[in-house]
Amino acid sequence: MNKSLRLISLSLLLPLLSGCGWNPFAFMSPNSDEVKPADLVNFDEEVSLRRQWSVSIGKGQGKKYNRIKPAIDGDVIYAASSNGNIYAINIESGNTLWRTRLEDEITGGVGVGGDLVLVGTLNSSLIAMDADSGEIVWETAVSSEVLSAPAVNNRVVVAQAVDGKLSGHDAETGEQLWIYENTVPALSLRGTSSPLIIENFVLAAFGNGSVVSLATDNGTLRWEERVAIPTGTSEIDRMVDIDGDLFVTDQGLLLVPSFQGYLAAIDVVTGQTRWRVQESSANGASSGFGNIYISDERGHVKAYRSGEDDAVWVNDQLDLRNVSAPESFSNYVAVGDFEGYVHLLSQVDGRFVGRTRVDNDGVRASMQSRGNTLYVYGNGGNLTALTVQ
Repeated sequence: MNKSLRLISLSLLLPLLSGCGWNPFAFMSPNSDEVKPADLVNFDEEVSLRRQWSVSIGKGQGKKYNRIKPAIDGDVIYAASSNGNIYAINIESGNTLWRTRLEDEITGGVGVGGDLVLVGTLNSSLIAMDADSGEIVWETAVSSEVLSAPAVNNRVVVAQAVDGKLSGHDAETGEQLWIYENTVPALSLRGTSSPLIIENFVLAAFGNGSVVSLATDNGTLRWEERVAIPTGTSEIDRMVDIDGDLFVTDQGLLLVPSFQGYLAAIDVVTGQTRWRVQESSANGASSGFGNIYISDERGHVKAYRSGEDDAVWVNDQLDLRNVSAPESFSNYVAVGDFEGYVHLLSQVDGRFVGRTRVDNDGVRASMQSRGNTLYVYGNGGNLTALTVQ
């Protein structure tokens, strides 16, 4: 691993090792040009991002490098803050439909489905609320802290904890139905991938670089596939976490990026890897225009085509700006950065076409989109709807 990549790896490890607030560049030498975040480049804006509405959701991500993301269901977007606020907001008007305040610190969420809204907490609790009213339906203990959004269908809720345990719970009562255990590495990034329910099976990824498919009702293993295998002599070199959101394409391929490993496309039915290319990312991938989009550990945004080893295009002008997962919508790819800017890139060639700032504390969580509207949840707690014009 070269010097700059090792420094980036250490920056991602800081919240895990210290438990303090996360500053991606605090430990880096200001005299080293190699590790400075890139300055923003000027460009001719082709589109503008108009702010439709903005709502403050408590203290946002808090100080533990959480990546609590909003979730859309119908005409409602649900968002949660680390200090216990959960909001239901009309996606068109920005009006608050309900608000619930929990005593626990929220670290994982938001999951939505089956008339439930779900979050996980620092104190190892899984909490379900009524999607229409915000009233707590049930609360149950899980094995450890939950750092990702639970998944739910009409029968089962699935939550992933930081100790590598994946648990299935009855959607009506919260009663545990099954548990699946996976090996946890000695060192890992702070975060876990969110499980994904498709029909009657669960897809989940872990810190040891593996992806599994389980039966939703009883947790029986259907298949397991390795995306990355640890190599190197140090624990940092051997980290191969899969922390990004899982994404399934219209062709039935599961896109899985891993840290210091590969970007892989896996058949969701058989578990066979159809294609992979060496990449390193702690974020999820997305797709559009026949491309697969990824933001790597340096913040370079790239487009690949499944089956091809070379990138279609690469935008490296956000180098070391702690870029979020890409969100593809309309003709664009959107990413956020550590200064709270949202950047719009063309899906055709990756050039910048628009930019706006939404939260001075940065944008870390995955963004959501509907039509020409992008929903961005900043680290400081601003949930903003931006429309492309």
